[in-house]
Amino acid sequence: MNFTVLVHPHIDPVAFSIGPLAVRWYGLMYLAGFAAAWWLGVGRIARGAAPVTRRQFDDLLFVAVLGVILGGRLGYVLFYKPGHYLSNPLEIFAIWQGGMSFHGGLLGVMAAMAFAAWRHRIDYLRLMDFVAPLCPLGIAAGRMGNFINGELWGRVTDVPWGMVFRGAGDAPRHPSQLYQFALEGMLLFIILWWYSAKPRPRGAVSAASPTLSSAIWRSASPWASGCACRWWPVASRSTGGADARSIGGVAPDREPKCLFPPLRQGLG
Repeated sequence: MNFTVLVHPHIDPVAFSIGPLAVRWYGLMYLAGFAAAWWLGVGRIARGAAPVTRRQFDDLLFVAVLGVILGGRLGYVLFYKPGHYLSNPLEIFAIWQGGMSFHGGLLGVMAAMAFAAWRHRIDYLRLMDFVAPLCPLGIAAGRMGNFINGELWGRVTDVPWGMVFRGAGDAPRHPSQLYQFALEGMLLFIILWWYSAKPRPRGAVSAASPTLSSAIWRSASPWASGCACRWWPVASRSTGGADARSIGGVAPDREPKCLFPPLRQGLG
């Protein structure tokens, strides 16, 4: 057992305020992810290694932002708390209160790219091959935002880097957000960026992204996993629902119970 226990630092989720406007760290992480995607995309366009022009890319990025925000929010509403929002429909628009879904954002981006491909008459798979390597740094930024907020923690552990999170009991847990930052963010970006640097068959890069992501995560999950449904709601049977701070993690009092069939093995 650990003699020295790491405790998650209490970081104010609000980075700074401008009058009544509170700018949150999580929102800044989204902004950082979009900025990284823009910078990388512009670089590839300049080298003639993209199926879009600079003007088309600006339009593509705009619809991608809409896809992430609308898809992420609707995904959270439908996947995590449908009953609550059915009773309080106006809260669906209260994005500043938090609540975004990874899977919803992913579906939103795919739909946005389908629209952009249709609008600009670009082959969809070629477009997705271009977009796929731009995404992992956004995932990394999002996971850092999750760590700052102290959410999406993993299962109880006795490894030296285990960390006590607020709202997760007194036992140290795997800092799953940092694992995801390193593996599905930075490592996946390095591999996809290298793989896509040379011409590949149509659809190869976009197909490699989920395949590599799953392989990377499965390699880490046997020693850190508490539940086989990543980023889907989990809760103890005693609560009957998912705690907003433990979505993707485990309930403080017992092992998690998956409310949805597993998509991929993960930290819980």
